[in-house]
Amino acid sequence: MTRFAHSALAALVALSTPFAAPLGFTQAARAADLSVYTGDDGSVCGESWVLSRITDRFSYQVHHVPHLPNVAITDFRNIRQHRYEPASDEWPIGRHYCRATVNLSDGRDRSIFYLIEEGQGFASIGDNVEFCVSGFDRWLVYNGRCRVLR
Repeated sequence: MTRFAHSALAALVALSTPFAAPLGFTQAARAADLSVYTGDDGSVCGESWVLSRITDRFSYQVHHVPHLPNVAITDFRNIRQHRYEPASDEWPIGRHYCRATVNLSDGRDRSIFYLIEEGQGFASIGDNVEFCVSGFDRWLVYNGRCRVLR
């Protein structure tokens, strides 16, 4: 759906607020709020909770891993989901593979690859996010050049 369609649907839901929850429109209303980031494809990859979790964990990483530059993520661009593996009987965990470009506080752009695992948060509550910023995987946790998350 295009952003215009999301906006129109959100306006329709806002007009019929008492009927929104029973009709199942709560997800569409939330999806219209994703326009903060540029290049978002409308998937879970661009949701604010995902991007803020990545930003916070990246900050922790650069402060606690030796010999990494002291930079921060200032912006996400070209956010897109490039693969989705839905949960099934064979693979019970749904996975969203995402990629984007991040702008760092030193002015450089880097590629970022991240994975959102459904239902794998702390104590299986919520979703888990794993990420790799190109050039910042000093200990090769995600293999060379973030290959595990591509």
